[in-house]
Amino acid sequence: MPQVISDAGPLIHLAQINKLHLIKKLFNSVFIIPEVKKEAFDEGIRLGHADAQAVGEATEEGWIIIEDVPKTTTSAAKKLAKGENISQTDAKTLLLARASRAEILVDEKALSDLAKMYGLKVWNTWTILLESLRRGFIEISDIKSAITELSEKRHKLKNKQASEILKAAKIIASHRKEKETQG
Repeated sequence: MPQVISDAGPLIHLAQINKLHLIKKLFNSVFIIPEVKKEAFDEGIRLGHADAQAVGEATEEGWIIIEDVPKTTTSAAKKLAKGENISQTDAKTLLLARASRAEILVDEKALSDLAKMYGLKVWNTWTILLESLRRGFIEISDIKSAITELSEKRHKLKNKQASEILKAAKIIASHRKEKETQG
């Protein structure tokens, strides 16, 4: 059974900043539906986006796993997509996570809010980066770089959000230093 299911956005964003490997470090593997693979890899390759290659390599390495959606989920996803005004891909991803009792990795607010309503633990690009900082996989400079790089690539991050992420990163880095000096 999948433990973490991802939408395309976080895969694309993390690949754009060369941090896709953090998902593997945090979760060992991540499941995606075929439509997410098409969006994050196939379409990216077609458009010449270098980050798409990282998604393809992770799929070849076997830690991004493509999971087919059962037909019953597909029909339920059509209804959910129409009723909540989200894409069928988003609806399938959400319903597969719910049926699998998996955590979900998603950047879109509407999908994130729905996942929380369904009682799912939600991760996004920023929580992946902050958790990676907490565990010592990256440094605060990586968070700062991510904010700059993703802003240049049209990731929808407002100044207030960027400042909140940096504030959280500083707190995490401070706690990490305290533990290192005590231990």
